[in-house]
Amino acid sequence: MRISRPRSVLLAGAVAVTLSATALPAAFAAPSSSAVISEVYGGGGNSGATLTRDFVELANAGSAAYDLSGFSVQYLPGAPSAGSQWQVSPLTGAVAPGGRYLVGQAAGTGGTVALPAPDATGTVAMSAASGTVALVSGTTALTCKTAADCASDTRVVDLVGYGSAVVREGGGPATGASATASVARAASLADTDDNAADLSAGAPTPVNAAGETSGGGEDPGDPGNPTEPGTVRVHDIQGSTRVSPLDGKAVTGVPGIVTALRTTGSRGFWIQDPSPDADPRTSEGVLVYTGSAAPAVSVGDSVLVSGTVDEYYPSATTQSVTEITAPRTTVLSSGNALPAPVALNAKAVPGGYAPSADGGSIDALPLEPAKYALDLYESLEGTRVETADTRVTGATSSYGEVWVTVEPKQNPTRRGGTLYSSYQDQNTGRIKVMSLDATRPVPVANVGDVLSGTTDGVLDYDSFGGYSLQATRLGTLTDRHLKREVTRKQKRDELAVSTYNVENLDARDEQGKFDTLAKGVAVSLASPDIVSLEEIQDDNGAVNDGTVGSEATLKRFTDAIVAAGGPRYSWRYVAPQDGKDGGEPGGNIRNVFLFNPARVSFVDRAGGDATTAVQAVKTRHGVTLSASPARISPLDESWADSRKPLVGEFRFRGEPVFVIGNHFTSKGGDQPLHGRYQPPVRSSETKRVKQAAEVNTFVKSLLAADKSARVIALGDLNDFAFSPTMSALTAGKALKPLINTLPENERYSYVYEGNSQTLDHILTSPGIRRFDYDVVHINAEFADQASDHDPQIVRVRAGASGHGSHDGHGDHGHHGHR
Repeated sequence: MRISRPRSVLLAGAVAVTLSATALPAAFAAPSSSAVISEVYGGGGNSGATLTRDFVELANAGSAAYDLSGFSVQYLPGAPSAGSQWQVSPLTGAVAPGGRYLVGQAAGTGGTVALPAPDATGTVAMSAASGTVALVSGTTALTCKTAADCASDTRVVDLVGYGSAVVREGGGPATGASATASVARAASLADTDDNAADLSAGAPTPVNAAGETSGGGEDPGDPGNPTEPGTVRVHDIQGSTRVSPLDGKAVTGVPGIVTALRTTGSRGFWIQDPSPDADPRTSEGVLVYTGSAAPAVSVGDSVLVSGTVDEYYPSATTQSVTEITAPRTTVLSSGNALPAPVALNAKAVPGGYAPSADGGSIDALPLEPAKYALDLYESLEGTRVETADTRVTGATSSYGEVWVTVEPKQNPTRRGGTLYSSYQDQNTGRIKVMSLDATRPVPVANVGDVLSGTTDGVLDYDSFGGYSLQATRLGTLTDRHLKREVTRKQKRDELAVSTYNVENLDARDEQGKFDTLAKGVAVSLASPDIVSLEEIQDDNGAVNDGTVGSEATLKRFTDAIVAAGGPRYSWRYVAPQDGKDGGEPGGNIRNVFLFNPARVSFVDRAGGDATTAVQAVKTRHGVTLSASPARISPLDESWADSRKPLVGEFRFRGEPVFVIGNHFTSKGGDQPLHGRYQPPVRSSETKRVKQAAEVNTFVKSLLAADKSARVIALGDLNDFAFSPTMSALTAGKALKPLINTLPENERYSYVYEGNSQTLDHILTSPGIRRFDYDVVHINAEFADQASDHDPQIVRVRAGASGHGSHDGHGDHGHHGHR
C-alpha cells in the first residue's frame, strides 16, 4: 500500500498541527487554554495575493513555554474522498508564553512579499477558500475524515475548519478566507470550540517566534528580471552537505541550462550549471519548483533564476530536496546543448550504502560520494545522469515506476532480482526509474527484464524509495519472459500446507481478483490440503458499519477455486471484535484456514472467540487444544490493533497437526533505508518481537505436553529471516524457519523498492522431520499481480514425526516446480 503523493494538486484542504504528548490537553471537545491554532492562510502565491506562501500560525495562551518537539503540521483535502490522506510537516522548538510559532507552507507563483522566517517549513499546498486545521499528538498522519471521527481521536487537541470544511469544531466553520484573507483568532486567543465564533477573516498577519512580521528575514525583495548572473551558483546552493547553506535565503540571477521539465503533479524544471566547480560533493543541478503553474521554459534554455532556496522534506523521516521556490526566470537564449550526463554503473557506485549518525540525522554530515552510495546520489541531486543495460529488480508499478540495478552482479536472485540479505549489506545499485515524458511511459516490465541501451534524465529524490532517475530518454525493454511458477502436487501421504496473503480480499472486490487468487491456489499451489490466508476482510470491506463476518467473502473465494479446478474447501476462522485488529479502517482483517475435507479433517472444539486465549491441554494420547479454532493470547498488549494468530487442530491420516496462522504487525512507521536518520530506527520491530515471543511461548506449551507434537506456524510475519522477530519466534529451537533451507538466492517472497526479501514464512516444530518446502513465485516479481506477496507451501510426510528414524530436510524450493 502507498500513501498519496504530497503537493500533487492544489485542492480545498485541511491542515493538522500535531503536538507531542507532553502537557497534552484533552481532545478538542474541551477548549484549549494553552497552545492553539491562531491563524490559517491558504492563499499564498495565488493570483491577487500579496504573500508568496501559505502558512499556519500557532500561539500559546498559557503561562509556560509549550514544547513542540516531535510535533507536526498535517494537511487533508477539505471535502475528503476515500483516497484523501493527511500530509505531515514536522515541527521543532517551542512556543513561548504569549508567543507565536510560524509554519511556512507551499509557495505559489504569485505574490511579492515573503513570510517572516518560518519556525518550521512544510510543503502543504493549502486551499485559500476551504480547509481544516488541527493540533494532534505525534507525527503519525491522522485518518479521520469527519468532524465526529476527529473529535473522538484522542490525538486531536485543537481544530479549525474554514470555508465549507466538513471537518470543523462547533456548528460551522470560520468564513471569509480567500487569496487575500486569512482566518484568525482574536487577540485574546479565546477557544470555545466553535470555529465560526472563534475565528474571523482579515488580512494575513503572520508572526514568527522572533516576533517578526511579513518581510522580516525572508523577503527576497523584487529581483526583477536580471540579464546578468548574480553571485550565487547552483553548487553554492547545494553545498557539501544535504542541506543548503542558503536554505531560506533569497538568491538572484542563478545561471543554468534547463535540462528537464516536470509538467504534472508537483511542477517545476531542473537547471544545471555547465561550468562546474572542482568539488565532487557539490551538485551542479537544482529543481526550480513552480507549484501548480506549468514551467514557462523549454529544455535547452539558458536561464537566470531568482527566488528563495528551500529544503523540501517529503516526509518527517526522509531526506530533503533542495529547491528554488517562488521563482522568477529570465530566458537568455534557447537551443543550448545540455551538460553531459554522469554515468551510473558498478564502477561509479561505492560499496558503502549510507554514513552513520548513530541513529541521528545525517543532514549536516559532509558528503563522501566516493564512500557511500547515498552520498554519491545526493552529490548528483538535480543533475543529469545515465544508465545502460540495467536489469529490472522491481516490476513496473501502477504509478509508472520501475526499479533497476546499476550493479548487475550485486546479490542476484535466481530469477533476476536483487536479494536483500542483511541490515548491513544494503544494495547500493538500486535506482527507481520514472518517465517525464507522458507520451512514452515506463514500459511494463517484470523482474529480470532489462532496460537495454541508454536511459538518461535527472536524478531526483522522493519519499517513495528515495533517489530516482526522472527519465527524459528510456532504454528499450528486453523481455526475459519470466514465468509464473507452478509447484508439484502433493503425494498421497504428504500433507500440503500453504500460506497466502490475499491483500485485503472482501466480497465487494471485482470477480477478476477472486479468479486470479483462486487460480493461484488451485493451479500454482496445486490445491494444498490446508491454506492459511492472511488479509481476509469482513464482507463489506472498508465500510465501517460493525460487520465482522466473512462468510460471503469466503463463499466467493472457494467457489472461484472450484471454478479454477480446485477442490471444494471448507473454512474456519475466529471473527475479530469490530475495529480491534488493525488493517484498513472498517475492514476487520483476520486470518482464515481453508481446508480440503476430502484430504484432511478439522477438529472443532467449542470455546474459541475473539477474546479467549487458547491453551495446550495434555492428555494420555498427547496434546490437544482447549478450543479449535482459537486465538493465541488475544488480550495481550502485543496484539493491540493487530491481527491475532489463529490456531487450529487438524488430523491427517489419523495424526494430529497443529497449524498457527499469523499476520504480525506491519513495518509502518519504520524509518526508510534511504532516509535522513542513519542507521534507520525500526520502531515497529518492538511489537513484532513481542508477538513472536507470544507465539513461541504457545508452541513451547504444546511441546511441553508432547515433545513430538507436529506444529506448523506460518503466515505474513512482516519481517526478515535475519531479524530479531525471527530470533524470538524460534527461541529454544521450538520452531525451524524453512526459508533458510533454500539456496540463499531463492530466499524471498516479496519485492519492495527493488529488494527481493522475505516477509512470509513457514516454520515447523522438531516433530516434523521430512518435508518438502517451496516458495511459489506468482506475484511479487510481476507488474500484473493479484497480491504483492508470493505464497509458500510445505509438504509434510505422514508419520514423519520425532518418533521416526528419518533425518530428512527441506528440498530446494525450485525442485518442486513444473
